[in-house]
Amino acid sequence: MREPSRVKVKWAGDRKFDAGLEGRPAVRLDSDGGTGPSPVDGLLGALGACVGVDVLDILAKRRTPVELLDVEVVGQRVDTIPRRLEHVTLNFRIGGAGIERVHAERAVDLAVNKYCSVRDSLRPDVPVEWTVALESEKK
Repeated sequence: MREPSRVKVKWAGDRKFDAGLEGRPAVRLDSDGGTGPSPVDGLLGALGACVGVDVLDILAKRRTPVELLDVEVVGQRVDTIPRRLEHVTLNFRIGGAGIERVHAERAVDLAVNKYCSVRDSLRPDVPVEWTVALESEKK
């Protein structure tokens, strides 16, 4: 069994916290959004990064390395408290020589539905949908 992840979260005044591994760089989470993402925005960012890493790895294994990868993560929240996520959309923009739509879409699908540990840690009733725009198709 693997060692558990141990992230230190240190209060930095007001509604700000710095989160990270001991002795490593931290991420500022700011509930007011002034000096860093809010905790929920941080979660959405972690989801986008987790899926993004998996997409990079999958396409690299196909010998079609990515030269550009942007992910816009759109999280819809409920109006009641706690204001949890009720739906997430990941909008990918991918570029690189030889990347075909079918392979890019397959990579994103595998990343979202099979490999991303952050996605798998979200409530199962929170749908995560995605779109793919290829730079090679923009002319």
